[in-house]
Amino acid sequence: MTIKAGLVGLPNIGKSTLFNALTKSQVPAENYPFCTIDPHLAITHVPDPRLDELAKIYGSQKIIPATMSFVDIAGLVKGASKGEGLGNQFLGTIREVDLILHVINCFKEDANPLDDFDTIISELILKDLDSIEKRQAKLLGMVKAAQGKPVEKKAIEGEQQLLQQLAQVLDKQEVKKAQELLFNAGVETVPLLCSKKFLVVANLTEQDFAEDAFVDNKHFQTLVATFGKDRVIPVCAKTEYELSVLDDAQAQEMMEMLGMKTQGLKLIIKKAYDELAMITFFTMGPKEAHAWPIKNGMTIRAAAGEIHSDLQRGFICAEIFNYVDVKAAGSEAALKTSGKMRTEGQDYLVQDGDIINVKFNV
Repeated sequence: MTIKAGLVGLPNIGKSTLFNALTKSQVPAENYPFCTIDPHLAITHVPDPRLDELAKIYGSQKIIPATMSFVDIAGLVKGASKGEGLGNQFLGTIREVDLILHVINCFKEDANPLDDFDTIISELILKDLDSIEKRQAKLLGMVKAAQGKPVEKKAIEGEQQLLQQLAQVLDKQEVKKAQELLFNAGVETVPLLCSKKFLVVANLTEQDFAEDAFVDNKHFQTLVATFGKDRVIPVCAKTEYELSVLDDAQAQEMMEMLGMKTQGLKLIIKKAYDELAMITFFTMGPKEAHAWPIKNGMTIRAAAGEIHSDLQRGFICAEIFNYVDVKAAGSEAALKTSGKMRTEGQDYLVQDGDIINVKFNV
């Protein structure tokens, strides 16, 4: 399952530098607007120490971690929804991501983080209102064609009513109400950019990370007070990039020198995983140790399809046990004697850390 997060923000606030750190790739990071004209997509590994430990237990020759895709979306400006600054292209790219990472300037004394956030949200809302208007125009023709088809006509009228309500609340910038309407309506309509899941990345200075001094940064405090501690991620994009090009030992030494307790990139990936309600299951063997990201609440049969469509199509059952159990046992052979390994049918809901062996026949 591919997870895609988009880095969004105003020009010159460190998005491309952070993207370089996340992916260890090289995209332009010059200090002028629109240096990243085309969205840049890259893939990075999801850190998971469990996978390394399992690989040692199984003697796996190859390790395949779960991955996330990140898109560096060029800086938005006021008027983007009307095409200013290549805005239509950028907004179209945002539509394709699962999660928005709002990169906010907290490193300048005169920064106004909430104004920056509101500028982006306002452009997303304006684009959504444009999409709603176009959909309403299309539905007018559809409802005329549905005369004499009561079921079809009722469904179209239900969507028309929802779109009217959405337009009214978005006109007032009431994003939460729009999200509630979409959640409770039970009616499918145009996807809204402003309703996408999001996290806020507070881009701070290097000095802010000496013994967690960022907690006293007034801009960081403003973001936490507005969005909550769990949704705001403190980073220094410049430092994260410098760390990303070092080996593990050098990076640890640099972090200790700077007084940093946690690497921001790992926190971004973990928070993105959590926000999207993702979990990881594993397939293990001497040839490879493989981590598979899936949505929480997925059945074992559907999860088997992430490995290969044949496993889902011909699913019979699956042997299941968890990372915690095999780690405690020390080996799969020892685990079998402990009674922790079990067989589950197609409706079993996969749990984070499960190790599965699918039995199938096609």
